[in-house]
Order: sequence, then structure tokens, then C-alpha cells
Amino acid sequence: GSVKAGKMPEGEKMRQRKQEEEQQQKEEEQEGLIEFYSSYQELFQFFCSNTTIHGAIRLVCSKKNKMKTAFWSVLFFFTFGLLYWQFGIIYRDYFSYPVNLNLNLNSDRMAFPAVTLCTLNPYRYSAIRKQLDKLDQITHQTLLDLYDYNMSLPQRDWSTSSTQKRSSRSLLHHVQRHPLRRQKRDNLVSLPENSPSVDKNDWKIGFVLCSENNDCFHQAYSSGVDAVREWYSFHYINILAQVPDAKDLDESDFENFIYSCRFNEATCDKANYTHFHHPLYGNCYTFNDNSSSLWTSSMPGINNGLSLVVRTEQNDFIPLLSTVTGARVMVHDQNEPAFMDDGGFNVRPGIETSISMRKEMTVRLGGSYSDCTEDGSDVPVQNLYSSRYTEQVCIRSCFQLNMVERCGCAYYFYPLPNGAEYCDYTKHTAWGYCYYKLLAEFKADVLGCFHKCRKPCKMTQYQLSAGYSRWPSAVSEDWVFYVLSQQNKYNITSKRNGVAKVNIFFEEWHYKTNGESPAFTVETLLSQLGNQWSLWFGSSVLSVMELAELVLDFIAITFILTFRWFRARQKLSPPGPPLNSQDNVAFQDEAPALSAPHRFTVKAVVTTLPCYNSLEPRGPSRDGE
Repeated sequence: GSVKAGKMPEGEKMRQRKQEEEQQQKEEEQEGLIEFYSSYQELFQFFCSNTTIHGAIRLVCSKKNKMKTAFWSVLFFFTFGLLYWQFGIIYRDYFSYPVNLNLNLNSDRMAFPAVTLCTLNPYRYSAIRKQLDKLDQITHQTLLDLYDYNMSLPQRDWSTSSTQKRSSRSLLHHVQRHPLRRQKRDNLVSLPENSPSVDKNDWKIGFVLCSENNDCFHQAYSSGVDAVREWYSFHYINILAQVPDAKDLDESDFENFIYSCRFNEATCDKANYTHFHHPLYGNCYTFNDNSSSLWTSSMPGINNGLSLVVRTEQNDFIPLLSTVTGARVMVHDQNEPAFMDDGGFNVRPGIETSISMRKEMTVRLGGSYSDCTEDGSDVPVQNLYSSRYTEQVCIRSCFQLNMVERCGCAYYFYPLPNGAEYCDYTKHTAWGYCYYKLLAEFKADVLGCFHKCRKPCKMTQYQLSAGYSRWPSAVSEDWVFYVLSQQNKYNITSKRNGVAKVNIFFEEWHYKTNGESPAFTVETLLSQLGNQWSLWFGSSVLSVMELAELVLDFIAITFILTFRWFRARQKLSPPGPPLNSQDNVAFQDEAPALSAPHRFTVKAVVTTLPCYNSLEPRGPSRDGE
């Protein structure tokens, strides 16, 4: 009786079930805020049927023809692979940071560059005259022993004081420690100077340099002239380094070297030049180096530049140190040192040299586009020059700093670092050995100076071309030399080798600027990506969003199915005692509540446990009891 009372009439059950189906149908017709699919197949089929990407619909519309489906699947994914291969090439080019070169021609007033002119005449300065005379005597005897050459020496007062005698003995001692010798080409065995069995073509000349541990090597040269000049220069530098104050060498005689100076048809004065001394090139004068009053040139041509008449006759020079006659000139930018060894060239005596210039500026992109530096502050090398950063300034500073660190003293040709002193073999007996060893490492870039020193992002260069003509001419040289001698009160003994003329001017009114601009910007990158996407799939940005939506839906479905799988495993109860009839009824009543959530399709085979109620007869006869 209790079972019959708890049963719901059959008609009521049918009505309730119909209402539930209608309610479920209405819910399915309504679009939810977030809609998920019941399977991966449904998700993929919806995407291919509704996406704007070309070719995707062919994956589902021909599903009854497996050959077509396979063909379009292979074609679709192959095209997809080609697309991303092109994307990889584009991204590789973008992150290589290529640049475009921009060429601009500017026409305006140009600042005239700095011009440095040297005498090519290392002078016998009064502070070191006696020591140089002693070095000449030693060199005279050396040449006599090696080449049987009796070098003529000028007549001088050889009387010396006791202090000078001690200095001469010290110089002789150090010269004997670094003698000039001849050696066989195939070995380093010294030969007697007057050995008759030696073929002159089978030996080379050099001098010996030793360390403090008596580890010696022979600095050899294939040319005897080069060997003698290098050996003499080595001792000459040691003599210069012994001068306590470099100002003692300032014996400039501008009027005796520069006969005439004009710029833009106006006469130059002392405010237009600065003076410095170079150990090998003598007195040097830099014109237009004063940043407060720079020369400007508004017109090209020889009459709108710098014109100099210089004296090239050498007087009281050092023949073993300077073997050329003339002058050395270099054109460079303001606030840059004049490295006469690198960028200078010689002016011939008796010749008018006309140098035309073309200005060229280079502006590089820094940062990721190149390794250039703006001002050298990010270069790990201290700038020893009182000028702005250049690559040569950095390289020479790097060598000098390594010289001080390794050899304990500084090379005389380069600026002196703080707390250091110039190399002098009276104080640093083995500096020559250390210097030549270090120089070999420097040239091989073992020191890393060429790697550390980067190019400046902004630099100015001058392209030079020169023309030559005889000056003065044969018919005018008499009156020209007469007027020059009267003006400068100097009697020119060698007219043909006595003077030279130099003209420096701009060849054209405009100058060239070489600039860089990024070849690949963000706009270019997006344009390239869009072009490739349109080429392979004929779609737009919204198509990319559809693809992103597909990926997100795939991740969401994976997460939900995984969550349901774990939840189902937790709800599985361990095996227990057999169920009675009441338990079966309760199980059947609760079964609808465990049905799959909305829009998920669950396919399962359910085996219903035996129920005693199923054995009861159904029909009106049962109800009538």
C-alpha cells in the first residue's frame, strides 16, 4: 500500500516530462553569455563552417568524400606551414635591425676645417743639444763599423762640463746595452762587424733589446736605413723623456717657417693658429682650431680658402731622424687631434700644392642598429686626449694604458696618464723590450683595443685631391725669392728646395650627408605580416581573431572535460552490499539528476538493476484492487 501511495499517475508523469522537454528546447534556442561545445568535433565543424579563412570550409563540406577531405586537409595545413615559415623570415629580418642609407646634399655656409702643418725638421733644442751631439758621435762610429761610412758631423764646441760628461757616459752605457748589429737572415747569431766571409745580401740589421731577466730578442729590419732610423729614434725618445718640462722644447719660430698666410684674401695672425711639438715632425702649427672664431667659407675655389707659403729648407736638423725635405700637412675637424702618421701627407719643396676638399658627414644609428657610440662614455677605455672621442683617440689611449700597466711607464708619443711618467732607460732599463713585445700584441689585437674602440655615431671626413705645379716658375723665381728674403730677413741659400706653397679650399659649395634610417619599423612589420596572411589565406585581422577564439575554445573545452573526468572519479563509490528494492527505486529516481549538463552529449550504456516493482502487473486491474 505504501508503494502505491507514492506512485505518480502516468498522465501526470507524461505532462511533466513534456514540460521539461519544452523548457530544455527553449534553453537550447537561447544564446548563452558563454557557449561551449560538447565535443572537439562540434567545435572544429562550427569553426570551419563559419570562419572567413579561405579553404577551411572545404574540410567539412566534403566529409562524405574522404579523398577530398584528405586533400584539402593536407593543402590547408601545408599552406599554414608556409605562412609561418614566411613569418619566421620576416621576424628574422626585423630583429637583425637593417638600415637604409640616406644621401642628402646640403648647400649652405660651411665651417672651414682645421689644418695642421709641420716642418718635418726635428730641431736640436737647446735643452738636449749636448746629448744629441753625443748620440751623433756614437752613431758615426756605428755606421763606420757596419758600413765603413764616415758620416760628416758639423763642427761644434765639444768642451763639456763635468755634469755633461756624466750624462755622456750614461748615454754611452745605455747605447752599448742596445747596440746596432748585423745578423744572418736564417738565424739570430751575431757576426763580427768586419767579417769578410759574410755576403752583404745575406744579413740584416737590427738592435738588441733585453728584459730585466736578460731575455733578449733582436729587433731586425730588412732595410739598413730603416734599422738605423729606428735605432736612432729609440735613443732620441729616451733623451726627450729626460727633459723635466715639455715647455723647454717650445722654441717655435712661426715667422721663420710661415712666410705668408691668407684666408679668404685676408691675412692670418697669431690668433688663428696654435703650436705643438712632434718628436719626429718637428714644430707643428694648427690653423683654425679656435672654436670661438672659426673660419667659414661661403664660396668654393682657390681664392676662398687657405693659402700658405712655407720654408722647407732645413737648418740645424737631425739627418738620422728626418730623411725627407718639405712639410707635412693634415686636414681634420676641430677638437680632434692631428695624427700626422695616419692622415697627413708631405708637401714637396719648390712645388705649389693645391688641395681641394669635399666635406662628408656620416650619421649612424646607435642602439640595436650598430655598435657606434655617441660620445665615448660607454667605451671601456679612458680618453687620455683633451679632445672629443674618435676611434683613433680611443685606440691610442688603449695602447698607452696597457703600456703603463705592463711596462710601468708611458710611451713618449702619446699623452701621459695621471700618476705615470714617460719611459726612460735611465729609470726603466727594460722598457724597450716591453714596448716592442707589447706593440706586436697590439697589432695582432691581442690587447683587444680594436674591438673595444667603436666608431662614433657622428663623424666628419674630408675627401682630398691634390694638384701640383712648379712654384715659383723659372722666369719669376728671382723676384719672388728676393721679396721673400727682404720680408722675412732670411737669405735663402737653396732656392729650389727653400720654399713651397700650399692652397687648401673647398671644391664645391655643397657637402654630402650619409644618414641611416631603420629599414624595418613596426608599421613595416605589420604590413609585411598582413601581406603574407592575405596572400596565403585571403583573410583579415578579424580572421586572426577567429583563429584566436578557436584556440581559446579548445583550451576551455579541454579544461572542462578534464574537470568532469576528475569529478566523475570522485563520485564513484566503493563496492557495497546488494541493493534492496527501496534502494533501486531511489537510484532510479535520482538518475535524472545525474544527467549530463547543458549542451554536452554523453553516450553510455546503462544496465538497470533488477527491481521488484517491475514484476508487479500494470493496468486497471491493479488499481482496482
